[in-house]
Amino acid sequence: MTSKAHLPPPCLPWFKDVNRYWDPRRSSFVAKIMPGEYYVTVEGEYIATVLGSCISACIRDPQTGIGGMNHFMLPQNAKSTLDVISDAYRYGNYAMEHLINDVMKLCDSRERLEFKIFGGGNVVRGMTSIGKKNIDFVKNYLSVEGFRITAEDVGGEHPRKILFNPKTGKVLLKRIESLHNDTVIRREENYMDQLKKQPVESGDVDLF
Repeated sequence: MTSKAHLPPPCLPWFKDVNRYWDPRRSSFVAKIMPGEYYVTVEGEYIATVLGSCISACIRDPQTGIGGMNHFMLPQNAKSTLDVISDAYRYGNYAMEHLINDVMKLCDSRERLEFKIFGGGNVVRGMTSIGKKNIDFVKNYLSVEGFRITAEDVGGEHPRKILFNPKTGKVLLKRIESLHNDTVIRREENYMDQLKKQPVESGDVDLF
């Protein structure tokens, strides 16, 4: 339980339902985002998530320390490849645009923005290509928009825990080499099921 001495700082109104908790080890609040969510902070909070096949893009303005992170997966598509007019790509565009637009509303320079990307592992049963499609999408999206990726850790066979500090730009990453349960996999499978029903509009620690 959060004490009165550790009340969360103000957040943008549309993030009021995002889970935030006090981390005594880092003396900071952490916003924990789930699949389909994103969060932008102006208060120096950390942002955390756990990724399997999903992708997280971390964005920050190094001059102001304002930044955010998303957590998204392209809906599965019956085609072997996805085209730019598919619902899957429109969903990915939606996830990226909201994150970028929120940060740009709070800072005054598109050119200063830094991007780091994580996730896209091959962890969901029966969907061996979804991680790669997610990776290809986010790299293509940022390239087309003229943004440079300054760091990445994508692909592989394992889920990842990531903790992003927009103020410093550092991302702490831990690969989950063995799963004691299938929480991550079930969460992403449930997320995939939800995407099919929803309209588009709706180990060691590494430092990056």
